[in-house]
Amino acid sequence: MDFYDLIRNRESVRDYNPNRTIDEVILNRILNAGRLAPSASNRQPWTFLLVSSKEKLEEVRACYKKSWFQQAPHILIIIGDKTKSWIRSYDGYNSIETDLAIAMDHIILAAEYENIGTCWIEEYDFKILSNAISLKENEVIFAITPLGYQNKGYQKHGNKKRKPLEEIIKII
Repeated sequence: MDFYDLIRNRESVRDYNPNRTIDEVILNRILNAGRLAPSASNRQPWTFLLVSSKEKLEEVRACYKKSWFQQAPHILIIIGDKTKSWIRSYDGYNSIETDLAIAMDHIILAAEYENIGTCWIEEYDFKILSNAISLKENEVIFAITPLGYQNKGYQKHGNKKRKPLEEIIKII
């Protein structure tokens, strides 16, 4: 698939077939794309927590009540360690969110390449999720995404509404 077609075609998916898990080889390729993502000073302050067991999925699913999320056969949680990320000296800026956003984007694009649906989620119950995964004090949950194949008959919407390039580009 052409890279620009991949970007154009990628959509947030809200339809998952709970009976069709993703082969470990494909999951590893997707997660490796995140591993290869750049990070400030190459600190790689992340952990990719893949939830696939029935018991842990049940615990994690409680953090986000949408029915389509409940059907996902895998849930990926991107976790960062604030003590391991780069900090800019002149103002104390911590690169953790930037590093994790880049890794998540790599993962989501790799999933699209593999025909695996994703949906970047930020609106979850932090307390439920952090308890379910035993989050440590120095860690931050950046985002979560279901990973899975869609049900038979699923159609992408194909209606990306974006501002025209001329409206967002400024050349000086």
